[in-house]
Amino acid sequence: MNPLDFLIPVANAQAAAPAAAPSMMSTLLFPVILIAIMYFLMIRPQMKRQKEHKAMLDKLSKGDEVITSGGIAGTVVAMSDAFITVEVASGVQLRVQKGAIASVLPKGTLKSA
Repeated sequence: MNPLDFLIPVANAQAAAPAAAPSMMSTLLFPVILIAIMYFLMIRPQMKRQKEHKAMLDKLSKGDEVITSGGIAGTVVAMSDAFITVEVASGVQLRVQKGAIASVLPKGTLKSA
């Protein structure tokens, strides 16, 4: 008798009926469900945010008050296809990429601050 038999019970093998192989349908169902869950929880909301951001950038015009992704607030002075010039103080203008605009503020927000 082995001294470990007192600590770990010995498992005796029993003759069991052979297990049925899982069907092909149940094997493929689990990955399909996981992909669907990932789509609805991760991919779809991200695509929705991208569409909203693109729509916001398309509506952007001169005079709008914006905040960049770096936290700089200013007024749009000039626009081109890829860049926007933002005036952050009197006589201080910054050129930023269009994608760096995080949000558009309501008119008069910067003057009241």
